[in-house]
Amino acid sequence: MRIPFVPRLISPRPTISVVRLQGAIGIPARHGAAGLSDAGLAPLLDRAFRRGKPAAVAIALNSPGGSPVQSSLIAARIRRLAQETHVPVHVFVEDVAASGGYWLATAGDTIWADESSVLGSIGVISASFGFAELIQRHGIERRVHTAGTSKSWLDPFRPESPEDVARLHRLLEPIHESFKAQVRARRGDRLPEGRDLFTGEVWVGRQAVELGLADGIGHLEPTMRGLFGDKAEFRTYSQRVPFLRRFGISADDFLDAAAQRAAFSRLAPGG
Repeated sequence: MRIPFVPRLISPRPTISVVRLQGAIGIPARHGAAGLSDAGLAPLLDRAFRRGKPAAVAIALNSPGGSPVQSSLIAARIRRLAQETHVPVHVFVEDVAASGGYWLATAGDTIWADESSVLGSIGVISASFGFAELIQRHGIERRVHTAGTSKSWLDPFRPESPEDVARLHRLLEPIHESFKAQVRARRGDRLPEGRDLFTGEVWVGRQAVELGLADGIGHLEPTMRGLFGDKAEFRTYSQRVPFLRRFGISADDFLDAAAQRAAFSRLAPGG
C-alpha cells in the first residue's frame, strides 16, 4: 500500500491531533445546532494544525453528506492548513463518508476505512414531494402570485413540468462536475482507468480500497501508532457544545437528530 505523504521528522514523542467530524454537513443551519460547517469548524481546525507542532492530523470522519458548498469550504480549509503547516492529514472513515462526506475525505493525504465503512456516492441529489393531486382531491385552491416568471418553479403543489426538471438538472450538473474535479484532483492517480466512479454508487471498505477511493483498512489509534511509534500522544479537538445544551436537551436537538437520522438512514446497512 502506498502512503502518499511523507511525514516530517518525527520527534521521540510525536503529537497527533485528532479531529472528529461527525454529522450532516451544513444541516441544520440554526445557530448552535449540530452539524458541520466551515465557520463552525474553522477555529477547531486551526488549533489542531497549529497548536504544539503536531506530527500529523488524524480526522475521524462519519458523515452522509449535505451541503456541497460547505463540503467544498471545509475540505479547502483543511488543505490550506496542511500546506501552510506542512502537516500530513490522515482521514479515518467510520460508518460512512458518502456524498459530501466523501468530499471531506478527499482532503486527506491518506484515507483509511473499516472493512464495513460505506464510501462514495459521488453524485448530487435533489429530492422533494408533489401534492398537486392531493389538494385537488380535497378541493383546495392554490394561489401564488410572483414578480418573475421563474419564481415559483418546482412548486410541490403544481404538476411537475419538463421545463422545471430541465432547469434543475442545469443546476445539478455543474455541482456534480465540481465534485468529480475534486475527486480527480485528490485521488486521480489512484483511480482505475476506464471505471466510472461518479454515478452515485457506494462501496464498502475493501472495495473502496481496490477502487482507489481509500488507501487502506485501518483504525485511527493503532494505525497512527504504527506510523509514528508507540510513544505517539493523541490530542483530541472537538466542537464545543452550546452552554445550555450541557444541562439538557432543547427542541432543536430533536429536530437535529431527526435530520441527521434521515441523512444516515439512506446509506446505513443496518437499522
